Amino acid sequence: MTTNEVARAVQVSPSTLCRWRQSGEGPRVTWLSPFIPRYRQEDVDARLKKAAA
Repeated sequence: MTTNEVARAVQVSPSTLCRWRQSGEGPRVTWLSPFIPRYRQEDVDARLKKAAA
């Protein structure tokens, strides 16, 4: 998933998701290149479940 897709799914702005990446708070990210972060659906779902607990 792209940054924008994840931001829409968790209802935050892309900049919030970027801050989460930098602080290690958000879903696990995989870097395709230094400028292309991608997220697995499973990792996003796990983050949502953790936030809801």
